[in-house]
Amino acid sequence: MTSEHTLDGSVVLTHWGVIAARGADAASFLHSQLTSSFSPLGLSQARLAGYCSAKGRLLASFVGWKTSPEEILLACSADILAPTMKRLSMFVLRSKCKLSDVSAEIRLVGLAGPSATAWLGDVAPDATWLKAELNAASLIRLPDAAGAVRYLWAAPADTALPDLPALAPATWKAAEVASGVPTIEAATVDQFVPQMLNFELLGGVDFQKGCYPGQEIVARSQYRGTVKRRTFLFNAAAPAAAGQEIFHSADPGQPAGMVVNAAPALQPGAGSSLLVELKLAALDGGNLHLGSIEGAALTLAQLPYAVPRETA
Repeated sequence: MTSEHTLDGSVVLTHWGVIAARGADAASFLHSQLTSSFSPLGLSQARLAGYCSAKGRLLASFVGWKTSPEEILLACSADILAPTMKRLSMFVLRSKCKLSDVSAEIRLVGLAGPSATAWLGDVAPDATWLKAELNAASLIRLPDAAGAVRYLWAAPADTALPDLPALAPATWKAAEVASGVPTIEAATVDQFVPQMLNFELLGGVDFQKGCYPGQEIVARSQYRGTVKRRTFLFNAAAPAAAGQEIFHSADPGQPAGMVVNAAPALQPGAGSSLLVELKLAALDGGNLHLGSIEGAALTLAQLPYAVPRETA
């Protein structure tokens, strides 16, 4: 039985892939490259993290966790895995760290709702970004979506799948959007500084750690008050896709923002749910449209966390 719209059950996440960083320097290497702290990462924690260009723009986003003292796994959008791993590998140099694509070895499964919590029992992590072990699997508590708890289950590919109702892939993708946690896809590589995607609000940026690519620009955006763009949740009565531009009625010739992630809405017949990176000034009045000024109108929805709207 497949649950088409109810966020309750499990689904194999074929749109995600996994990079393994292995070796004595795996944590310190990732610490030097990503926006979050990996050197102090414990075995009971996970991290949201970004990988930036020298200009501070996100080339990838990850959920990362440690499986042993010398192995960290990074889950990312499958369509950016190969170029991201290639670029990261260029900077390993003398570090005792080897990066490899283990997507065929590690199966990622999304779990959600009361059925998942009941199946997990006392093992279920009770707070976001905490990690537990269940036999051969790593279990990470993801941010909730639409009031439902979510977990990421990662295990060797030959491990039996969780005994839960089947969740439709489109329903899980809608939950990813509803959670307000943006994911970099191929269509949005090198487009956004982390704060434009609310990463620091979600724990995806550590401003106390040392240098990483783009760190000066990310820090300057934070401390000089230059964040003029943020990500918000919208609905639209039309299909949408990552990378589509958004236009404002007051300035129809210039895009006001871009779709970061999109999926059919959780509610039947509700069109699409979109995470949209947008000029803050575009929220002050007028109308927003998908693709062009003639495109479907956007309706602002409620993110599960507060977003600063100061434009000064």
